[in-house]
Amino acid sequence: MKKSGHCFSVTNLIGLHETALDLDALTDKLVNENEIIAFIFVVRLSQLTDSDKMGIEWFQRVFGDGILQFVMILFTYESHEESDSIIDDLKKNSALERLIEKCGGRYHTCSKNMNNQSEMRDLMNRIEQLFIENKLQSYTSEMYNSALRQREDLQKSTRQSGKNTDLGETQSIDHARLNQIKRNGMKKEVKHLFKRLHLYNRHSCKLRAADVLQLTAHSLQFHEFCAEEDLIQTFLQKLLMMNYRARYIKTKETNKQHGRRQINNDLCNGDANIFRDMSLFSQGKSKKVAIHPMDVQMAVFHCADSFLKQLMVTKLSQCQYALPLLVPDPFTQEIEFPLWTFRQINKSWKMKDVKNEIISKIQPVWKTETPMVSFFRFGSVSSSKSQLMNNLINEKHNTFFQRHCTGSSKTRLLMDGVVEIAWYCPSGKDTDKFNQCIAFCNLHGDAGDSEKQLQILTEMASVNVVILPRLDQKDKSAAQMQNLYKDRKPLICLFTEDESSVTEMRSGKYKIGLKERNQSEISEELEQAINECLSFLSAESPSIFRLEDVSKHSGIRVDEKYDDGCRTGKEDAQTMMKLLKDKNVTEIKKSFLSCQGKLWHQWCIKNKELHRSQGNEIEMEIEQKQEMKKIREKQHVLDIGEFMKFFITEMNSQSPNEKTFFLKWLTILLDEHTSTDLSALHYKYDEKWSEVLKLKESNERFEQQMAINLSNEQTELDKISEELQAATFGLEHILREIGQIYESCQSVNKNKEGLPCNFSSLPSLAAEMMISGFPLELMDGDAAHVPVVWVTAVLHELIQKLGDKRVFVLSVLGIQSSGKSTMLNAMFGLQFAVSAGRCTRGAFMQLVRVSEEIKIKEQLEFDFILVVDTEGLRALELSERSTRHQDNEMATFVVGLGNLTLINIFGENPSELQDILQIVVQAFMRMKKVRLNPSCMFVHQNVSEVTAGEKNMEGRRRLLQTLDEMTKLAAKDEVFDAECFNDVITFDIQKDVKYFAQLWEGSPPMAPPNPSYCENIQELKKTFFSHASKSYGLELTQLKHRINDLWEALLNERFVFSFKNALEIATYRKLETEYSKWSWSLRRTMLDIENKLYISIENETINTVPEIDLQENLKSEEVKKSMSEFFEKDKDKDILIQWKVSFYIKIKDLCENIVRETTKKLNEILQQREMKKRIDAQRTHHENDLLEKSKELAIKLKDKANDEKILKKEFDSFWKECVKKFTAETPPIKDINVIKDMKQLLSNYESIPVEAWKNSRDIFFVQHYSDYIQKLRGVTGHAIRSAKLKFEVESQIKTLVSDIAQHADKTVMSYNISKTGYNKTYIQELADYIKVRVAKYEQGSRNYVFKKDFYMDLVISICKRINKVITDQHRRFREANDPVLYFEQKSKEYYSIFQKYCQGATSAAIFGEIICQKLKEPIQKSVYKDTARDMTNEIQINCESLNGNRSKLEKHILKRLAEQEEFEKYITYFNYPRDHLKSFVRDEVSQFITDKFEVSVRPKMKENIELLQQKIMEAAHRATTVVNTTSGDVQKWLDNFALQLSDVLIFSVKDLSGVSHEGVDDFNLLEDVISKLLGSVSSEIQHKFSTETFPVNLEEKDRPDEILIDHLCQCCWVQCPFCAATCTNTVENHTGDHSVPFHRVDGLTGSCYDETECLGADFCTNLVRTSKMFYTGQWFLCREYRNAGNVYAEWNITPDFSELPYWKWFVYRFQENLKNHFDKTFHMWDVISYEWSRYSKEQAIESLDEYI
Repeated sequence: MKKSGHCFSVTNLIGLHETALDLDALTDKLVNENEIIAFIFVVRLSQLTDSDKMGIEWFQRVFGDGILQFVMILFTYESHEESDSIIDDLKKNSALERLIEKCGGRYHTCSKNMNNQSEMRDLMNRIEQLFIENKLQSYTSEMYNSALRQREDLQKSTRQSGKNTDLGETQSIDHARLNQIKRNGMKKEVKHLFKRLHLYNRHSCKLRAADVLQLTAHSLQFHEFCAEEDLIQTFLQKLLMMNYRARYIKTKETNKQHGRRQINNDLCNGDANIFRDMSLFSQGKSKKVAIHPMDVQMAVFHCADSFLKQLMVTKLSQCQYALPLLVPDPFTQEIEFPLWTFRQINKSWKMKDVKNEIISKIQPVWKTETPMVSFFRFGSVSSSKSQLMNNLINEKHNTFFQRHCTGSSKTRLLMDGVVEIAWYCPSGKDTDKFNQCIAFCNLHGDAGDSEKQLQILTEMASVNVVILPRLDQKDKSAAQMQNLYKDRKPLICLFTEDESSVTEMRSGKYKIGLKERNQSEISEELEQAINECLSFLSAESPSIFRLEDVSKHSGIRVDEKYDDGCRTGKEDAQTMMKLLKDKNVTEIKKSFLSCQGKLWHQWCIKNKELHRSQGNEIEMEIEQKQEMKKIREKQHVLDIGEFMKFFITEMNSQSPNEKTFFLKWLTILLDEHTSTDLSALHYKYDEKWSEVLKLKESNERFEQQMAINLSNEQTELDKISEELQAATFGLEHILREIGQIYESCQSVNKNKEGLPCNFSSLPSLAAEMMISGFPLELMDGDAAHVPVVWVTAVLHELIQKLGDKRVFVLSVLGIQSSGKSTMLNAMFGLQFAVSAGRCTRGAFMQLVRVSEEIKIKEQLEFDFILVVDTEGLRALELSERSTRHQDNEMATFVVGLGNLTLINIFGENPSELQDILQIVVQAFMRMKKVRLNPSCMFVHQNVSEVTAGEKNMEGRRRLLQTLDEMTKLAAKDEVFDAECFNDVITFDIQKDVKYFAQLWEGSPPMAPPNPSYCENIQELKKTFFSHASKSYGLELTQLKHRINDLWEALLNERFVFSFKNALEIATYRKLETEYSKWSWSLRRTMLDIENKLYISIENETINTVPEIDLQENLKSEEVKKSMSEFFEKDKDKDILIQWKVSFYIKIKDLCENIVRETTKKLNEILQQREMKKRIDAQRTHHENDLLEKSKELAIKLKDKANDEKILKKEFDSFWKECVKKFTAETPPIKDINVIKDMKQLLSNYESIPVEAWKNSRDIFFVQHYSDYIQKLRGVTGHAIRSAKLKFEVESQIKTLVSDIAQHADKTVMSYNISKTGYNKTYIQELADYIKVRVAKYEQGSRNYVFKKDFYMDLVISICKRINKVITDQHRRFREANDPVLYFEQKSKEYYSIFQKYCQGATSAAIFGEIICQKLKEPIQKSVYKDTARDMTNEIQINCESLNGNRSKLEKHILKRLAEQEEFEKYITYFNYPRDHLKSFVRDEVSQFITDKFEVSVRPKMKENIELLQQKIMEAAHRATTVVNTTSGDVQKWLDNFALQLSDVLIFSVKDLSGVSHEGVDDFNLLEDVISKLLGSVSSEIQHKFSTETFPVNLEEKDRPDEILIDHLCQCCWVQCPFCAATCTNTVENHTGDHSVPFHRVDGLTGSCYDETECLGADFCTNLVRTSKMFYTGQWFLCREYRNAGNVYAEWNITPDFSELPYWKWFVYRFQENLKNHFDKTFHMWDVISYEWSRYSKEQAIESLDEYI
């Protein structure tokens, strides 16, 4: 029901108090599931029974005395008269009067049937009034539980006294049942708590660490207040950042309306009464009870999976908080010992040894052996036990949560019975309260209720401290106190109602009063007592607490034993550790991880030497590579060992959960195994370092002797440093070993013996670890080398598993021990190693997942953050082995890799600041020069007074000044024009510099993290995301290439010249692909325009083609719009911007060029039209003459129309006579002989004897063009001084020949021979052009001239080249225009018309058939042409080899060549790449059309012919309509019909000018005839359409392959001056340097080494690294090839070791062919052939996909 807008429910309890059933469960459920605001006790007027009297007592007994304020008596009556006598009844019945008095005088009356609405409304008003009087509070479960405890206590006291109670049997409640009821009540409250925290289902479906570590929008906010539903997120967020204020989160008021009270106006007006009002508002506003902070912590703990629990406890420890040791399950009360959660926690402390010298210790807490002091209480006490403990451990920090902490309340649900533990760690100072590390345990709640926990604590404790009000033998704890007192173990009793100071009652037994005493005094006494107890124990028998020993107790659940994954992981890790038993830690890596030791380091040194050598001698280079190969082979044959074998086997056989446990266990046990020895070595190192420093100071005074001592000590220090390096052994070293196993196997391309899986699966193993949150080593810190093969293989597997996700790379740089790893761990909840004793070695990368929610909210374009943590610059351990160069290398690498680099600066030491800034500035300068644009931020840590704004401004000013100074210094080294830091990188000094407070709030080891530091971390995170939101990051594929490119460039030492920006290259290729689409769109549009204009020209409807009209029709706006969207919206728009202007210009130029070419082509057709008109007119005249004469013959033979034989015989005779006559009038077109014409021309005009023809060579297959060189001008001797010069000359002549050939091809196409016929003058024009070009070439800056046979061979070769095209076009012309051939094709059509004449068909029917015959050829041409254009478009889009940029096309060409394995085709590809490309395109198009003919080509053709048929019939219908409505004649019909088809078909009225129109007056019939016969024509065309007829019946220029060749050849054709590889830029006359993805072996051009006759075996990229020389008129170093000018200066050849396996395979496969072709062998062939023979054809083809 509803009242005042609120819903009410009513529960019927009538008669409940009279039942004999067990009602506890029912009442428990009633109270916990309902919010009860009133109890209505129903009594029958005038019939007050004994049962009624006992009802109220039953209410009190079951629900407690507190229920009376909620009870109202409801009297029921039979009639109104009866209700009037109630006052009298009350006066008469004293029991009734007492009953009402007990209920506060509250009663109401109503009829027994309760059907009077007025009475019910009054009752509800009374109930509402009761609610107001109770200050809007309801009867709570807490009230019920309190009553329950009272009953329990009563029951206990009754049993102890042995007295009989007066309550009778109805009040006797079983103790176990009371406990069960209590637990049920607690369960309900806990469930309600979990529900409020939105954890209701999480007890079974656990919170996962992976989900918590994922970055969310909530994690970016700094929350002082939050809603209840966000408590868990906020708590975890703060905890992960090590913010100890995670326990002090305040909640917002979630329901303000609930807390607002509606006051009756009667109470607010009239005479005010302070006593009444104060009583009414004494408890203030009713509000929702806040959730206790420790309930939040423990709720998360109960609902967390094992990994999140461990992470939580680790972070709690870092916050210097007490940790859960024994935890009762809130639902089952089973006690859990979460040993697993302690496994990652280490504690460090300092103490004095027997010599009074300070010693340092660092140990994992689970194996630390310390005294343990336990604290517990009996009963309720007034003093806070936790506060007393905090004063002992850390006065300034609440290690244990105590009642006076923010947020504390009495509603704590989950802490009773929980035991927490904390360690006191001394600092080695006199101010330490205890001189040793001590564990303190705190049992929360009444110890009497937690018997098992109490038993464990008292048994394991060194000292027991108990707090209780007083000592009383009647107390339930008396027996336990007596046992503790009798025990030999020290006992300290703290009495809250005693005022006495510390008193030793007997040895080891103390009492201290707490009442009304100074807290400091109490703490001092307690500290003194504990110290005395511990001293007593040391003298007697030491009692040592070891955390792991807790698990030995029965009756508790140890998490590590009950979690199958944890147990299995531990067992497997222990199995591995047994293999290390009794091994010296400095020998472990050498024994078990052999691949990464000496051999790996040797390989790294050799690799750097190889890259950094001058490489002048190929023998030395090959020898170096062979040595590296041998090292890999040695690595490969090394025994893998049981240790690594077991690890790999386990990783491949376990589930993801088991795998994570196994890895974590292995990390824990390895740290344990090496920690002691590492500590000792660090101590030894520190001592030796101090001695070295002292010697250095003394060295100035006693130079000679001290120098010897210093050298000895330095040698010893280096030895200790090497031992430190050898003893450091962790999971990263195991992964490093797997990486080396993989690289060695990959190098020899076979599996390692004993390897339990195929080596190719090893990267997958590491990728899975990265996904699970483990870091991957990016740079080996010991070898100072990036294992590129391994890292890229892992990233490849990561792509396979995740997809090519986008990552934002965050790199961190800083001096060693400057807090980099700590900062990253706090920012992202990571777990990079942070101890000062074991700094990060090298560089590690770790993935942090970004949630979809934050991606949307922050508009992020990436899926992960890749955090790269680095070895500290100027690392102490590397101080003698590292150089500034290595620091520069590291800085350059991570800066180049990162989208954002955090530069971490510690303290305010100006020299350290200057050192790191110079390194960083130089790195950013290098990025600027190679067009990488990372952003940067500076984090200044450990700065005092961070709130002082003026100081921060001064600090920023100094930093910027230092950066500018460092920029000027670095600019000199890098030869870079920069005056200030902002010239190098965009940098905001206000936003991009962060000042961090000190990490610790106080002095370690007991100091907690500084909350201000955590706030700084949160601010940094927000700024970081502000930067990140402006970036697209990198795809994993791009990251893989970036790592490879950066490292290759660094290896070459000439970073700026060696860096190949793969991302920029990939982006440019993408732009090229788009450019190809844009240019094709323009060409496709112009093809359609050209076709329409061509039809109009042929139909003589236009006589000029203005260029401006073509420009307007081209409509390039759509392309420009597409370009604009691409440049503005593409994810790589920041890179694309550099080419935007140039490509807009290119498209503009392309538009102009297309328009110009089309205009020229159409104007040529206009010029040729007159000639063609004469030819066509003569042919049309003959056709029409034939029609008229056949009509006359038909009239004569009309009576024999049914005799087919006679008609056919007469027609054939007639036809032969007519054709004979026409032939006599028009001589037949003869066959041509282009070669003969050219011979004649050369003989007549060039005085070349015909016999010379026989000796001519095909210039396109000449091996050495230098054979054509006659002499030097003004120079004696031979023209070629150097092999490189010879190659250059060869290349120049080849280019000349190729250019002339291309011009000849275009010229022949422009003659339009298929329309106008062949003319011998064409050959003359070509010969003249060739002569002029050769002469012009010789007149250039050449020092040689050609022999005469060069011209002759060139002309004849060109003639042979164009012969086929001219002949084919002439054949088409002859077929179309030779009378004999033409009329032979037409005889069948004319016989059909002749038959119609004979049969007496109407003029309209015959005229219709004549029109259809005339339309047949134009229809076929139009349909074929349209289909060809459509197919060209489809091929350009869908043909894999032709639909991308030039690099992709080149890749497919090389694949096809390898598949065909035809040497001659390779030679054509080398010498005439354009011709080969044309051949390739023709083959691809032919194959595509053949494959797709039935599914695509034929349907498209059918669609086109149907569309054209529809247009023709629409034209016929309109013409018929016009003529019928205007009474026009047949000429008007024909004119109208032809006009409508003028831009659709080549069809003119003139085609029918000689055909008789007489008698054609039935235009509807004419339309019907055309419709019928047009279908037949269409069917015939479709029937003849096939893969053979399709290309044959197309003109050359309309063929799909020719259209695509024209499109694809509009690119760059400049060849590399070394290897002749053709530039793969898709844009012709492009801006910027020429380049190719991979160069070839330079010997493939015939290039030889100087002073040898051997072909070069260098790849260009390798050649330009070296100091080898080449000659182009003067000598130049190959590494300075650009200085040679001309084409050399226009090429960008990256100096590196990139060698495409494809060309190695080719050289080895065709070595004999190459030897015969060039008459030379490759230099050092016996040496290089061994390596090059390893590649199969399949591997060669695969390498194209990998590298191009």
